[in-house]
Amino acid sequence: MVLEKKLSEDRLKIIEARHHDPFNILGFHRHDKQATINAFLPATQEAWLDAERRMKRIEGTDFFTWTGDAADIKKPYQIHRLDNQQQERSHYDPYCFDKQISDFDLHLFSEGKHWHAYRVLGAHHRVVDGVAGVLFATWAPNAQRVSVVGDFNRWDGRCHPMRVCGHSGVWELFIPGVRAGALYKFEILNQQQGSLHLKMDPYAQQTELRPGTASVVMKPESFNWRDKDWMDKRERTNWLHAPHSVYEVHLGSWQRDHDGGFLGYRELADRLVPYVQQQGFTHIELLPVTEHPLDASWGYQTTGYFAATSRFGSPDDFRYFVEQCHLAGIGVILDWVPGHFPKDAHGLARFDGTALYEHEDPRLGEHQDWGTLIFNYGRNEVRNFLLSSAFFWLEEFHIDGLRVDAVASMLYLDYSREDGQWLPNIYGGRENLEVIAFLQHLNSVLHQAHPGCIIAAEESTSYPMVSRPADMGGLGFSMKWNMGWMHDILQYMQQDPVHRRYHHDQLTFGLLYAFTENFVLPFSHDEVVHGKRSMLYKMPGDEWQRFANLRLLYTFMFTYPGKKLLFMGSEFGQGSEWNCDKALDWYVLDYPMHQGLQKLVADLNAIYRRYAALHQYDFDAQGFEWIDCTDHEHSIISFMRKAAEDYTITLLNFTPVVRKQYRIGVPEAGQYQVILNSDSEYYAGSNYPAAILIDAEHKPWSDRPFSLALDLPPLAGLVLVKSR
Repeated sequence: MVLEKKLSEDRLKIIEARHHDPFNILGFHRHDKQATINAFLPATQEAWLDAERRMKRIEGTDFFTWTGDAADIKKPYQIHRLDNQQQERSHYDPYCFDKQISDFDLHLFSEGKHWHAYRVLGAHHRVVDGVAGVLFATWAPNAQRVSVVGDFNRWDGRCHPMRVCGHSGVWELFIPGVRAGALYKFEILNQQQGSLHLKMDPYAQQTELRPGTASVVMKPESFNWRDKDWMDKRERTNWLHAPHSVYEVHLGSWQRDHDGGFLGYRELADRLVPYVQQQGFTHIELLPVTEHPLDASWGYQTTGYFAATSRFGSPDDFRYFVEQCHLAGIGVILDWVPGHFPKDAHGLARFDGTALYEHEDPRLGEHQDWGTLIFNYGRNEVRNFLLSSAFFWLEEFHIDGLRVDAVASMLYLDYSREDGQWLPNIYGGRENLEVIAFLQHLNSVLHQAHPGCIIAAEESTSYPMVSRPADMGGLGFSMKWNMGWMHDILQYMQQDPVHRRYHHDQLTFGLLYAFTENFVLPFSHDEVVHGKRSMLYKMPGDEWQRFANLRLLYTFMFTYPGKKLLFMGSEFGQGSEWNCDKALDWYVLDYPMHQGLQKLVADLNAIYRRYAALHQYDFDAQGFEWIDCTDHEHSIISFMRKAAEDYTITLLNFTPVVRKQYRIGVPEAGQYQVILNSDSEYYAGSNYPAAILIDAEHKPWSDRPFSLALDLPPLAGLVLVKSR
């Protein structure tokens, strides 16, 4: 009687979709020489194992059972049924298969040390006991019941409840017969409140196109990579001393098709890659292509940390894009957002009915400015989720690096918060110690596993040692965006030239800290939106002066210590602010000044890559020397960039006044050649007749034994080298 009562209770829980361990009742159960097979089959009229073994319906339910000689049943077995539309259907019983995820995988995941958790969790094709199907797995430790629902089971949470793997909080179910392209989600019943949640798969590697929110069973990867030479070369490249010039791109608005729709990854590869190659950039940096529900978020409110957005095609289409970049000698950096995630009901927020990926306390768990939630970096499984995501993009898509978004917001517990709105760390400080440990570990293992990869931090404060190794106490990033330099130089350039002499220190201050980090000089998307104006229209003066100022600014940028980053459209002087809903204003290239600016950027990239002096010691004081940084009255600066056996000279005139026979000191006698003049007619400048070859005079100047006297064009930069 006790056993019968227990079985009745179990059956009721299965019928009501609240059973914590469906394998305890469903599937094959042996009792000495007898066996019982239980199945819950909604929308079924009849069920049988074969012609001689009919299953009995429990009256008033969709619960079917068979009892007989155990020797008659060999696993895996099929269940045949007649559905409510009088159609005969057959399937292998998902509840006759053993647990699929190993204890070792579960241990690594629980410890936060599973670099490749994405190969275990999510949806993966698998052949078990000769039967093909898909293994589904997810982490939901506070669930009473988790089910796989999809277009293969009428989205009915009663059909495929999952098994929980011990105390790991991981749930799994192998479902035979599910094919690539199937849509699915996880239906989760919270064990405390009994609330029901329908969630996309956090580890899904493909998703529906928005506004759909279902995950997609991805086809087995069959992409045949052809970029081995690039990958081998990357591993051998010393990026510290290599040229690194980045073209930042939002794929949805670089160009559009004739109807205003998105270009696909393959079309973008065919158009964007040759353009970037022509312009001379070494890398493309993509605003997040991780899946996101809202176009206007530009990808920064991510829901799919393992899924390339379906807006532009399939995962293999994106692989093709990356491969074409590599074949053209261009690296790919992905904007990655481990700092926060959106509150969308189908996403990570309260995934199992509790604050699982986030903090329960909003003083720790919510970004008030952005309306998003902050990851709980104190949980091993959450850290593992993010760590595995980083590995996923580098390994599965051959991405060459990550730009980690909003690092400052991660590092500080009081970021954008008033007193009383945040909680201090265990020592009473404002630093997020769990984030620091996470970033150090992330950077250490990524650099160890993938030599040559670049992990750059968008970090806007003076937090120390961001780009210094973790074993030295740093955060371990390869590079850090130089937000201070960007802010100072843009503020300076927006001054009317007549007033610039009063702000000369903004030109020179950056050299006081230029070598404390491995800096990237960024003019990014953030500088050309929300009323900040385009790069061109930040510049003062009439049209001629705006273009001259921008050519001057880029000449300064490309010869200043640090790697380079320029947002799309800025290279040809887009006039309007960036709008993510439409393509760049390519029509402006019908006009000479825009053409000239575009040519200048291409030539700046060319000399930056050609002359070791301009990149070999971007992060080291031995690669820079002021010639004169004190001439604030004329708003002129001059400096040398140096390599082991090479140097260049940069001379910048920040006023619209021609400076005739302006003298600077040089280290050697001989002839110096102007290799770039931003005022050249080739760049649509005024083409002031300045000399191209200048002989050094034996006249000491600025503590140097020789000097040059040359005419400086207005609002222009000159780059010179010693003729050999």
